[in-house]
Amino acid sequence: MIKTDILIIGAGPTGLFAVFEAGLLKLKCHLIDALPQAGGQCSEIYPKKPIYDIPGFPEILAGDLVANLMEQIKPFQPGFTLGERAETIEKLEDETFVVTTNNGTKHNAPIVAIAGGLGSFEPRKPKLDNLEKFEDNGLAYIIKDPEVYRNKKVLIAGGGDSALDWAIFLADVASEVTLVHRRNEFRGALDSVEKVQELKNLGKINLITPAEVVELKGDVNLKSVVVQNTATKENTRVEVDNFIPLFGLSPKLGPIGDWGLEIEKNAIKVDNTLDYQTNIPGIYAIGDVNTYPGKLKLILCGFHEATLMCQSAYQRIFPDKKYVMKYTTVGGVTGFDGSKKEAPKAVVKSID
Repeated sequence: MIKTDILIIGAGPTGLFAVFEAGLLKLKCHLIDALPQAGGQCSEIYPKKPIYDIPGFPEILAGDLVANLMEQIKPFQPGFTLGERAETIEKLEDETFVVTTNNGTKHNAPIVAIAGGLGSFEPRKPKLDNLEKFEDNGLAYIIKDPEVYRNKKVLIAGGGDSALDWAIFLADVASEVTLVHRRNEFRGALDSVEKVQELKNLGKINLITPAEVVELKGDVNLKSVVVQNTATKENTRVEVDNFIPLFGLSPKLGPIGDWGLEIEKNAIKVDNTLDYQTNIPGIYAIGDVNTYPGKLKLILCGFHEATLMCQSAYQRIFPDKKYVMKYTTVGGVTGFDGSKKEAPKAVVKSID
């Protein structure tokens, strides 16, 4: 059985950063993730997608963010169980938990932090008759490598941040980018909306609103799509090499939803007034997997939640110990192997 101080379910950015914050408190972490590598969606779905709201980075690729986080936590030597899904949880008489994966691997810890992001998920697909015919033949729901679209005619459908961000990014990669949304208003960040409008004015993005794709055409490979104006019902045929509907993901908690946790709209309810603990003492939920009044599903919010969770976890494990706050600029970060590494931007907790 694998024993650790904090068992983290989910190895995305929030889970990885929790390792760093726990390490500063001399708490050991082990992470479970159903994916074969760390990084969550940032590694599996959009490693080349630029992220703009990480403090200190005007722009950073999702994959690079994961690489930086892995480097940051290296001194604290976390353990990983990858390619296995957390299946069941049991509370023992000593108040610790045993989490067993679908492969039978058992993990024991006094603290469980669920950082599962959106959980298991699948893309929301448009309702088109011949959709499956063109999947992997010009139709994709996820952009892993933008170079695939170099000098291609690309049509993106969607009105959220992902659609806006990829339209902006591919404007400098593809030969032609068309963005279609069924409304004139977008759901994404105002800055991204303004950037798309600017690129439209420069002739780098074709913006078609209010409209939706109603038909796909081609033999083996996709050749064109039919776009219908939702107001006038007028149809326009657009030649494309690639069609990318970005309508978000349908999240599912999976087995975690059967653990007795309080669930609201497919997310785990937590107490955000203090430490993001669930209705079961000792089990926390951080990042996109949780919900509370005013919740924002942003990576930087997950980092904040991970930090407070670790503070609470330390107090729960060591109720009689005290600690004081100090900056790592005093002496850097000391790893479990005794190695020192400077970390001038982080905050370290010195244990009394």
